[in-house]
This record gives sequence, structure tokens and C-alpha cells, in this order.
Amino acid sequence: MRICVVGCGAVGSLFAANLAALDDVEVWAYDLDRAHVDAINERGLRLVGAGELVGRLRATTDPAELPQCEFGIVATKAMHTGGAVSAVAHAFADGAVASVQNGVGNEEAIAEHVGRVIRGTTFPAGKLLEPGVVQWDVKGDTTLGPFEPSTAGRAEIERLAEACTRAGMPTHAVADARPAQWRKVIFNASTNPIGALTGLTHGRVCERPDLRRLVSALVDEGKAVAAAQRIELDADPEELIDHAARPDVAYGHKASMLQDVEAHRPTEVDYLNGGIARFGRELGVPTPLNTAITALVKGLEASWR
Repeated sequence: MRICVVGCGAVGSLFAANLAALDDVEVWAYDLDRAHVDAINERGLRLVGAGELVGRLRATTDPAELPQCEFGIVATKAMHTGGAVSAVAHAFADGAVASVQNGVGNEEAIAEHVGRVIRGTTFPAGKLLEPGVVQWDVKGDTTLGPFEPSTAGRAEIERLAEACTRAGMPTHAVADARPAQWRKVIFNASTNPIGALTGLTHGRVCERPDLRRLVSALVDEGKAVAAAQRIELDADPEELIDHAARPDVAYGHKASMLQDVEAHRPTEVDYLNGGIARFGRELGVPTPLNTAITALVKGLEASWR
């Protein structure tokens, strides 16, 4: 089996390094970070923290170097989905491509360039420490299912899930991945921007009663939008938020949006709170808090220019 990870940042590196440990899987990675790519090719892709290993894989910044792949795993930031998949689409002429990204709208962007798309969501998290080295902060499960307009079949979804699970990334193939996806969208939209705006880790956000109430209010708006789509969440985001706030889970974890803010990089707020607000407008569900949070984060981004 040949798999290409498109976007080999923190989350992409977790998949790439673990899958590369399997004898029957050949892993490629496509990323525009030349230093990271060079380090992977020279020394391997090293994970430290919650899991420690060195994955041996081929990495490139040149999409023309990619061979034909049976599967793609897209882990870019949501705003880069279209450009990245457009560049590498030739490698998946006969393959299926899964998104494990944050937010909503990624599968639709992938489907503009490849024929078979898999809807996915993942909870493992980490951060890039230096080129070729990623700290694995949080373990968790991944869910894969059909993207409804696509022709990706159940058998190939199960095949990719089985490989990820054998590699140490527990992955479930399901008939409908939207409940898990929206659970994470709501989780991220309720916690990540609060951390990004305050500079607080997940646990520190949750231990302040005033901020925790705001988190819950954002959760309620997200639940209402999911319910309007007749999506029954597979678990309560509130329970996940409290679980992640434990000292032995993700108390000290800086969410990806906070990492972006600290680096003065564009955030994914348009695909999280902005995505919930967009669905809310289309469905007639009020989302004033998500709309306000989107404006605040966009204002913060504007202050860097």
C-alpha cells in the first residue's frame, strides 16, 4: 500500500511517521517547508512525547515527484486545501483521499480535484519542534467515513482505517462520519479561539468559570446548527472538553489556533466559528457568539499587518 500525506505539519507528521513503521506501507509526504522535508529525508521523521519513534519515508516539496498512491491523507490547514490538493491530484488518479483536517468544507475542496473522497476527523495533536521533529501532545481516535457525493467505497475506507490502526493511530470506519466531525468542529470552535485570544492553554481556559461559561455557550450554538442538519453527535462535546482539560490529557496543550496566533500566521477561524456561523445563516439558526468570535480573531490577525 502506498500512502501520501499531504501537509506534513504536526498532525500530518503523526500519521506519516506511524504509518511508515509498517512493513507493508510505503509513505510519501508532500509539504512546502523545505527545511522540514530535507530533515525528514536525511534523518527520518521523529516523534517525541506521547509516542516516540522515527519514521522512514520519502518527503518532497515537488508534486511532480509523487508516484501514484492508493490513498492520500490531507492534513494541511483548511485554507490551503484547494491549492495543495490541486498540486498533487495527479498522484490520486486511481486513489482515494481522506481529510483529517479541522473545520468544515475540506471534503468539498478536495472533491474539486479528485474523484474519491473520504470524510474524516482526528483528535491526536502535537506541534513541530524543529525540522524533522514533532512533539506528540495528545493521543486520540480518528474516524473515517464516506463523503456523500463521492464514490469512495466502504472496503477502501476500512482498508485505510485498518492500516492506521495497526500503525498506532486508532481509526474507525463508519457509515456516517458527520457526527464525529461535527463533535470535533464544535469542540475546536468552542475552545481554540478562546485560547488564541487569551493566550491560555486548554486547561487554563477551562479552569476559569467565566471562560468556561463562554465555551459552553459556543457549544450550545454549535449543537443547534448540527441538530438543524439532523446530525446526532456521537458524543457530547462538553464531556470531551472537560476530559481534555485534565492534567494527564491536554491541560497544558496550546491549541493549533494559539500556535498560529503566536507565530502571526493566519488561523482557521473561518472554517471553525466562521463555518458554524455560515451553516447557521443558511439554516436559520442564530449564532451570534460564533459570529463575534470570528470577528475578534480576524481583527487580531489584521493587527499583524
